[in-house]
Amino acid sequence: MDTKNNVLFSFVVCCSLVLSSSSAQTCRNYNSFASNKVFTSCTDLPFLKSFLHWTYDPASMTARIAYRHTGVSPSRWVAWGINPTSHGMVGTQALIAYQESADGRMKVYTAPIDSYQTGLQAGDLSFPVSDLSATYSDKEITIFATLKLQNLSSSATLNQVWQEGPVSGGYPGMHDTSGSNVQSMGTLNLLSGQSGGATVGSGTGSSQLRKKNIHGLLNTASWGIMMPIGALFARYLKVFKAADPAWFYLHATCQILAYIVGVSGWATGLQLGSQSPGVQFTAHRTIGIVLFCLATIQVSAMLVRPKKEHKHRVYWNMYHHAVGYSIIILGIINIFKGVKILNPEKKWESGYVGILVGLGLVAATLEVFTWCVVIKRKKNVDDKIPNVYSNVYNNGYESRQHTRV
Repeated sequence: MDTKNNVLFSFVVCCSLVLSSSSAQTCRNYNSFASNKVFTSCTDLPFLKSFLHWTYDPASMTARIAYRHTGVSPSRWVAWGINPTSHGMVGTQALIAYQESADGRMKVYTAPIDSYQTGLQAGDLSFPVSDLSATYSDKEITIFATLKLQNLSSSATLNQVWQEGPVSGGYPGMHDTSGSNVQSMGTLNLLSGQSGGATVGSGTGSSQLRKKNIHGLLNTASWGIMMPIGALFARYLKVFKAADPAWFYLHATCQILAYIVGVSGWATGLQLGSQSPGVQFTAHRTIGIVLFCLATIQVSAMLVRPKKEHKHRVYWNMYHHAVGYSIIILGIINIFKGVKILNPEKKWESGYVGILVGLGLVAATLEVFTWCVVIKRKKNVDDKIPNVYSNVYNNGYESRQHTRV
């Protein structure tokens, strides 16, 4: 009986700890604002460990807000803002805060973000802001402000954006352009307290993320999966006489389809780059351009392929193999660079690694098997050659004997 009571007691304690740690991550049990400030509403923002508290007066359309960003080091800046025109960063009327390294004081100011090039330059917002201040304590930055929202809309629903990034040389630097940093946006209803993330098709930010996902999937399928499979067809099926010329058509079809899909992914990447002029991934972009050029040359070279008996066919084969394997290697490298940029759930990267391991095992198995076939075939040919010489010698000897007779 005592044992059962101990087990029950331990279970209750564990549940209490779990519940208390879970509730500690919400905004509703937070009451540690400076000067005992109190807010009537709050919401847990879905990304970047952030929370928003506010009190809204619909008569004057005035909102007192406190934006909390937790788990942040002194060398980081944080921002929260309202985008009156669309979702996403461009157009956001932002509040910026960070701790100055020289004296530890908090730097807080307003910044209208007109484009990626302008960065977080101080300036007046499209609506009045007062009582602007910020605090830093226990790895948490809190921005306080009073916003007069008459100039925005008669609706109490706003597009909100929040962000964090490094402080470099005493000034805010570029934030990450992948993972949670490109998802930290959504809507907020000041009256109901309901908030939500930007859904697919709801605005510029979500559209950008969807295009990035499409870009990644197309390029992974083409350069990272279909191209290697097409190379396997060419390398291993042509060893078998019964597979000729089927192996060639399988190889050509797979590679042409991979090229078409890859060009679609490449075009999507160019469009993403043109829509984000201040965001550049030089290595990823350069490899993508090189891949497109090499693949275009490779496909075009099929039109000038010499016949098998042509004396220059051996040089064409050397070029074709070198460029083909280069495309596969560069494609796989660029896929992992893209995964690092997009930062999807771990299962996607693990899934692609599993596909590569599977293709590698298939290639290793076929390599051994086809070499065995080639060696056995060569041995059979070598065994027949002495018999041919013997028959020629015997036939010649018998002929000479017959002549003498």
